[in-house]
Amino acid sequence: MDWQQQLTRDQLAQRAFPTQARPSGGLNKTRLLIGLIIAAISLFSYFKSSVYNPITGEKQHVSITAQQEVALGLESAPQMAQQYGGLHPDPKARALIDQIGRKVVAQSDAGKSGYPFQFHLLADPKTVNAFALPGGQVFITAGLLGRLETEGQNAGVLGHEVGHVVARHSAQHIAQQELTQGLSGAVVLSTYDPSNPATGRTAAMAMLIGNLVNMKFGREDELQSDVLGVRFMSQGGYDPRSMVGVMKVLEQAAGGARQPEFFSTHPNPENRIAQIQEAIKEIHPGGVPPGLTP
Repeated sequence: MDWQQQLTRDQLAQRAFPTQARPSGGLNKTRLLIGLIIAAISLFSYFKSSVYNPITGEKQHVSITAQQEVALGLESAPQMAQQYGGLHPDPKARALIDQIGRKVVAQSDAGKSGYPFQFHLLADPKTVNAFALPGGQVFITAGLLGRLETEGQNAGVLGHEVGHVVARHSAQHIAQQELTQGLSGAVVLSTYDPSNPATGRTAAMAMLIGNLVNMKFGREDELQSDVLGVRFMSQGGYDPRSMVGVMKVLEQAAGGARQPEFFSTHPNPENRIAQIQEAIKEIHPGGVPPGLTP
């Protein structure tokens, strides 16, 4: 509900029912009822948008279609590339990234997703980063590429980002944010009283809790993408142990400037290594076979 509309309704209610002419708790009860309705609608909208992801084997809540994801990614790709200095000027380097990424997708379960993956090398030589937009647009910066030592490490980075796309993390985040905003708004509407400053702290706490929930979702997404990346790169013919090397690269790049993990959307690299090693054991219980590209 628009706050200006709510303010107007409150003003009209004040004029129509002066304070001395109505019970003191009437407005609070009305706010509480409206807040409960908003919360119920938000929860119903979230849980009704349930789909099964055959690649991850999970049921997830998303509010947009795969086609809309693709459209969002294609629309956002030029602007995101521009933020990192545009595409890398070396066509051979760009072609190598595209080749590795397409190999990972074509020979793995990711190829069954139907997303039109495209892989891009960005010109930024300082920023150590890789990311994926919804629908299959995958990017890696020259700053990160320059720190990677093997083709397998490249495949690990790209496989991880492919994991985000296949697991539909962006679509999940959109639905989660819609739910969080709806519930937080319901709490604010139900508890806020302009004459009582203490209720403002309750509203602020509701927003903080909502933000922390979304951060937790972000960390879980990263860990799931690590596992999917191990799976996809292994199926693509790459040694999954290269992903451990990627984590060490990220740890060195972060240095001492990292904030506590609980308040970060990304788990600390050293905390991801153990899960990656566990995923490798599950995929190759008899040990990593020889002949995979390191």
